[in-house]
Amino acid sequence: MSDSPRPTLVSGGMVVTGNGVERADVLVVDGVVAGIGSFESGHDDAEVIQAEGCYILPGGVDFHTHMDSVFRGSIRTADDFATGTAAAVAGGTTTIVDFCRAEPGESLAAALEQWRWRVAGQQPWADYGVHMVLVQPDEDTLSQLSGLADLGVTSIKMYLAYPGRMMSDDRALLRAMQRAAESDLLVLVHAENGHAIEVLVEDALSAGHTEPAWHGKSRPSVTEAEAVSRAAVLAGLAGARLYVVHVSSAAALSEIERARMAGTNITAETCSHYLVFDDSMLDGVPNEVASRFVCSPPTRALEDQNALWEALSHGSLAVLSSDHCPFALEGEKIVDGDFTHIMNGLPGVEQRLAIAYQGVANGRYSLERMVDFVSTAPARLAGIHPKKGEIAVGSDADLVVLNPHATTVLSAATHHSAADYLPYEGMEVAGRITRVLLRGSTVFVDGSVVPGNRPGTFLHRSTTHQLTGETL
Repeated sequence: MSDSPRPTLVSGGMVVTGNGVERADVLVVDGVVAGIGSFESGHDDAEVIQAEGCYILPGGVDFHTHMDSVFRGSIRTADDFATGTAAAVAGGTTTIVDFCRAEPGESLAAALEQWRWRVAGQQPWADYGVHMVLVQPDEDTLSQLSGLADLGVTSIKMYLAYPGRMMSDDRALLRAMQRAAESDLLVLVHAENGHAIEVLVEDALSAGHTEPAWHGKSRPSVTEAEAVSRAAVLAGLAGARLYVVHVSSAAALSEIERARMAGTNITAETCSHYLVFDDSMLDGVPNEVASRFVCSPPTRALEDQNALWEALSHGSLAVLSSDHCPFALEGEKIVDGDFTHIMNGLPGVEQRLAIAYQGVANGRYSLERMVDFVSTAPARLAGIHPKKGEIAVGSDADLVVLNPHATTVLSAATHHSAADYLPYEGMEVAGRITRVLLRGSTVFVDGSVVPGNRPGTFLHRSTTHQLTGETL
């Protein structure tokens, strides 16, 4: 008797593929898409999932999350890889790419090995990859970059913000970019001018400005735009591929376009919260309300928000990520001290596809365009396409069934994150995700993750866009 699982037939939905949207069935055999078309007969042994009137989307790929992460030395995110990936699959994201940072004196290989064991032990619901974080790397660390691809890591991340904690200076950034270019590694950059922000924060506090709104006012968009420009210049010098994370402003977008026109290989993302929140969320409201929206870079003006929607529509921004980084509300987000004590970060991995779909519902862009920036483009950048990020014969059967005729009310009472609040609280959005499959296995259905079914595996990423999945 065969131990292979029964085939699955997702029947009668509107399938979003690289060729457009078509009414079709999706046949899944051994966790892989075996066919797209009409399968009215010949598969009587298949489990049938009815998807009439619904879209069938490829599983989302979130290129930027922070699960089970420690910041400021001791403060851990509310979500680990169990609760965080439960939230991910509940929101239609079946693959995440998170971050690993080596401790001083620890090799990158050793740090990755420990990270993988820790994550696997938490039994994630979603598949996962990782970016390697570098902080002021020395020559020994830089020499190890050439071996990262063999370990399944094809990207590094560096910060131009948070001096004394996470920030790398320009010399370290350029050296890292040079080594990354030699190995075709993608360089992610958090682009804010940390030293300038430090001065502006000091000035604000000296003037007695302690409210949460001053988090944003001390990080004006020019500090983001300058850092984008500087990173792009250095990437051009090094011949490196640059990826700018969490773009929040029109000023930063302008620098990205300028660099692209100059020939720099530059790609960028924005995040779902920048599409729906603006700086009014922090100004003129009680501290306990404003604190809930503090993130870095901060939310900007409505003009910036509109520019981000437009950039997603025409492709200047290639990816929509969540930058999921939740903290406990009391004592971490809401604090008695000044705004510098508020933890920067928001929950959002579960809401990312829901926010993205609002652009479809409102006519800003097509469903195919949405699928590209929430699934296909990040999968390509991660080196896991074509196995991930699209529905095609031979791809992993990561499928999302979305009912466009229903609506969803976003709330902490119903989300799957361990975060004890939700900045999107009470927002009603078009569409409802009714079922999610990871490699053909249902991991979320009718509002709940499937107990005991946590099949997430480490994704060995490739610079040649080949994929092997492996477990520990």
